[in-house]
Formats: sequence, C-alpha cells, structure tokens
Amino acid sequence: MSITGLEFQARAAAGPVPTIEGRSQWQLTWRRLRQDKVAVASGIVILVIVALAIAAPLFAKITGHGPTQIFQNTGISADGIPTGPGHTFWLGADEQGRDLFVRILYGARISLFVGVATTAIATIAGVTVGLAAGYFGGWIDALLARVIDAVLAFPYIVLALALAVVIGPSLPMVIGVISFFSWAGISRIVRGQTLSIKEKEYIEAARSIGAGPWRIMTVDILPNLLAPVLVLATLSIPAAIVFEATLSFLGLGVQPPTASWGNILAGAQNYYTVAWWYLVFPAVALFITTLAFNLLGDGIRDAMDPRTERLFGARREQRRLRGLRPLSEADIPALPGKTGA
Repeated sequence: MSITGLEFQARAAAGPVPTIEGRSQWQLTWRRLRQDKVAVASGIVILVIVALAIAAPLFAKITGHGPTQIFQNTGISADGIPTGPGHTFWLGADEQGRDLFVRILYGARISLFVGVATTAIATIAGVTVGLAAGYFGGWIDALLARVIDAVLAFPYIVLALALAVVIGPSLPMVIGVISFFSWAGISRIVRGQTLSIKEKEYIEAARSIGAGPWRIMTVDILPNLLAPVLVLATLSIPAAIVFEATLSFLGLGVQPPTASWGNILAGAQNYYTVAWWYLVFPAVALFITTLAFNLLGDGIRDAMDPRTERLFGARREQRRLRGLRPLSEADIPALPGKTGA
C-alpha cells in the first residue's frame, strides 16, 4: 500500500520509529513485577520486617529490655495484669513482665529463619525427587509418586506429637517436621513439569548427540523449572511460618523463654480479656508477614506467566494514550501549494 504525501509528512513529524529491543524472560518478569503495585508494596513490607528482625538486639539495647528479661515491678500491675503500651513498654508487657515489642522482634527472627530454612530444604529435596521421578519414569516414577502421596496424606500433628515425646520439642525438630511435609507438594509439581518438558524437541536433540540423563536433567530441564520453583518457594515461606507458629502454640515447637509468635499467642490465651495488646500485636505481626509473602508470591506468579503480558501491555497502552492529546490539523505540516484559510 502506497503512502500519501500527507501521511509521510505526518510520520516524519512524529520522529523516528523506536526500535524493539529483545529481552530475556527474567527481564520481562522484572518489568511486569515492577508494575504490580501490590507486589512491590509487599516486597517493601517484607524488607522492613527483615530489617526489624535483624535489628532486634539494637532495639533491645535502646529500650534496655532483653527478650527474656523479667520486670516484676514495672511490667505487672498490683493486681497481676500486664502493663499496657506506653513509654516504658512500647507494645506492652506479657504475663511475666517481659517487653512484648522486643519479644515480637525476636520472634520474627525465629519465624523468618524457620521459613527460609525449611523452604530451602524442602525445595532442594522436592526438586531432586520430582526431577528424578518425572525424567526416569517407569518403576522409579511409580515408587516415588507413591511416597509423595503417602507424605501428603500423613497427618503432621501426629508426627509432631510423636517426635515431641521421643526427642522433646525444639527448633531443630520443628525445622525437620516442616521440611518433611513441605517437599512433597513441590515434588509433585516438579514431576508434572518434568514429564512435559522431557518430551520437547530439544530434549530429543540432546539425546541424539549423546547427552547423558544427568546432563539433560541439570542443563536442559532444570533451568526451565526455575520459574515455577521460585513461585512455589515464595508461597512456601508463609506456610512454614504459620506451621511453626501452630506447633509452638500447641507446645510442640519453640519453648519459652525463647520468643516465638506461636508461644507468645499461647501465653496470651488467659489474658486477652484484660490485656488486649498481648494478643493483638503478635497476631498482627504474624498476619502481616504471611499476607505480604502470599501477595508477593502471587505477584511473582503473575509476572512469570506469559499470558499476563497482554494485560500489562494493555495497561501500558492506556497510560500512553492518557498522556497524548488528540491529533489536530495544526500538527500536520501543510502540503506544498496548500494555503491556510
């Protein structure tokens, strides 16, 4: 189709056509994620929580209150009620007169450590088992799939109770129980992805040039599993945090006087009617942390899904059009021989 002189001059006045730059999958993911305001806000909240947890000893030094230090005179009133929020105790005290703010910060250290450690262990184990089951198939896949089903069907509270009786409740026991029940879900998804990827043409090409199974799994298949595994890991952290709080609340996890959000909430059961802060503040900390991780995980999942590019592209086009004004005749240069009215 030929271009008229008017159209040519209008395009020339608009300037050169911008070139299209190629971007990798991770660049596209980061671009989409930055446009998700909820995910960005959740990431900022997580960074603030991590910074507060790291700075817990600093806040303990500023307030002069250790996480296990008891203040009978100032932390508990004459009738045995914990002191409320104020200048001495910023978020109030617990039933033994300990600073609740400092204990919540130290509890964040426990929760974040358990969440990251168990997710790392479960991700490594889940990816290894799922990759082997999906690639080798046959009796190996059948055996590993049945093991995965058995782990998913096993009641975790029963195992935690048994271990607490045999070896006693402790932080390593909590990490072991959570890791044991977390890897199976990751393994099942990795297995399904591996079954699909191993039928691709480039896998057949790798086999045809003599590549061994371990090279194919680690070089050709594993990089294509990073996106779903990253999403699963992000969503597994809040689940592990809630898991640890549940076990500590039931007395099967971290034991007092070590601070944990779960055992703080357990201690608040008998005081929530007269000391609301004892229950509200640790519950809010647990809620905000898990919500932020879940929202960030949802944002990463949407950013890594190519089907969402259409949605983000439509949003970019709407913002671009809002910044442009309608084209008028004054914007189009006059043709030779054309005079104004």
